[in-house]
Amino acid sequence: MPPLTQLYIDGQFVPSSNGATFEVRNPYSGQVVGHSSSASSSDCKAAIEAAAKAFKTWESTSMNQRRDIFLKAADLVKTEKYVTKIMASVQEETSAAEYWGTFTWIGTSNFLRTQAGMLDQLKGETFPSGSIPGAQVVAQRRAMGVIFGIAPWNAPFTLSIRAIAVPILCGNTAILKSSEVSPRSQSIVVELFEEAGLPPGVLNFISMSRDSAPTLTAEIIGHPLVRSINFTGSDRVGKIIAMEAAKNLKPCVLELGGKAPAIVLNDANVAEAAKAIAYGSMAHSGQICMSTERVIVQRGIADQLISKVKELVRPLKAGDLTNDPSASLGALFAGSSADNIVAMIRDAKAEGAEVLLGDITKQGPVIQPHLLKNVKPGMRIWDRETFGPVAVFAIVDSIDEAIEMANASEYSLSASLWTSDLFEGQGIASQIRAGCTNINGPTVHSEPTDGLLGLGGASGYGRFHIENFTDKRVIVIHPLGRKYPLIA
Repeated sequence: MPPLTQLYIDGQFVPSSNGATFEVRNPYSGQVVGHSSSASSSDCKAAIEAAAKAFKTWESTSMNQRRDIFLKAADLVKTEKYVTKIMASVQEETSAAEYWGTFTWIGTSNFLRTQAGMLDQLKGETFPSGSIPGAQVVAQRRAMGVIFGIAPWNAPFTLSIRAIAVPILCGNTAILKSSEVSPRSQSIVVELFEEAGLPPGVLNFISMSRDSAPTLTAEIIGHPLVRSINFTGSDRVGKIIAMEAAKNLKPCVLELGGKAPAIVLNDANVAEAAKAIAYGSMAHSGQICMSTERVIVQRGIADQLISKVKELVRPLKAGDLTNDPSASLGALFAGSSADNIVAMIRDAKAEGAEVLLGDITKQGPVIQPHLLKNVKPGMRIWDRETFGPVAVFAIVDSIDEAIEMANASEYSLSASLWTSDLFEGQGIASQIRAGCTNINGPTVHSEPTDGLLGLGGASGYGRFHIENFTDKRVIVIHPLGRKYPLIA
């Protein structure tokens, strides 16, 4: 029988209060690979109340205690027990290839250690008052309270860790909401932290059916004990989350879509650039917010680069990763995603784009790799995230034109630049409007210290950083003997 993923509230794995569950199906086979408890409104309230209660003591724990828990979790996640669990659940729930299952956990230990090492940033400061002689100002970084984190399915374990790690490290408590696509993969996070010694109530886990999610998510955001929200996912849903938060004047961290450009200059190492572009555009069937979706190449090496990328991508095949050894890419998470991608490619072709690779068809949720050129702003395939195994090429003459094309997007998450002149490259990179620009590296990259950052618009805003999960509070110590107007 497929496993059941339960809720985790106040240190206990529990079924939903009304017994509701939903099925979890493998995107390729359609087979049921699990069931999950579907939280009710009362379950959500219970999770919030448990987190609020735990906050009263967790906020005052020592930095060493929090650090030790994170370091223990960093050790545990590398053990065979957790590696096996994560790999199996991610592959079954999301139809991910083995290398992507590995990717979803392999950097987690380093991420946890890095975050634990950033606790010293919680320091405050003391300085003289700028308006009252003799007064002292004490500025402190203080935990906010209950944080609501919503993590997606495409890197379910890693992104669930990110949704709650910094908040908890800062002294907050958290509620993690999983995607309905991958509840089992995401619930492993609470198992990990429970074993690492995290006290009951500090981290709570809820999952809910697709039908109930909009209403319950809005209820959680609106609850007065919830102080801040973070969400990773599409810009469409991100706008809804932001509007719900705005109704209650609550802050958000939103990491949304991407349409990452790769600029390749005439002096670039073509072989290296081609490998990174092929990987960055096709990994996990393009279902990564940092995927290389737009390649902007100078005319002098355009033919050479396009030919090399095509040579690397052509052997890649999407299909049954379980039974077909020739398949290296999995299915998309839904058939509707494949429908949208095919429609975007057909529209682009009708508007003058040339299809270099791919047959513009799909088989259920499976779509083969596609490469297009002569794509330009105004085409939907340039303007909107495909979230599939698709890369488009635009050929330019000058560096200024390349920068202009890279910035011709409402997305701003990630970018790459390929050049042999690192000095000039830094100047060019600073003109690319992206939260992270990689020189001579793939767009699919994130640093554990700073992570990704959208600069507004379709990529969202805010960073998973201490500043976004603490309040800066000020205490002013006044001298005695002050004189006040009106008072003798």
